[in-house]
Amino acid sequence: MEMITKMVMERPVVIYSKSSCCMSHTIKTLLCDFGANPAVYELDEISRGREIEQALLRIGCSPAVPAVFIGGELVGGANEIMSLHLNGSLIPMLKRAGALWV
Repeated sequence: MEMITKMVMERPVVIYSKSSCCMSHTIKTLLCDFGANPAVYELDEISRGREIEQALLRIGCSPAVPAVFIGGELVGGANEIMSLHLNGSLIPMLKRAGALWV
């Protein structure tokens, strides 16, 4: 968990993903299209990826990917991000975190 805490504080938006996950791809595309420029960690391509995945499961990410942190806080996975987007809350959240300047 300490490793995740450190990683999510380095950027306004952090996504834990797997390169083969279509929902991860969708969330990455959505946030990048907004201009959020998230830090993306592909757990199937980085060292300690399996360890990070287990830690994400322990903190309540189910499934473990995509796991999106905004402003250092766990927001959730694809369902939560899409719900925030559809109700108009995602962009203001990204702005508050400093991920968007407009």
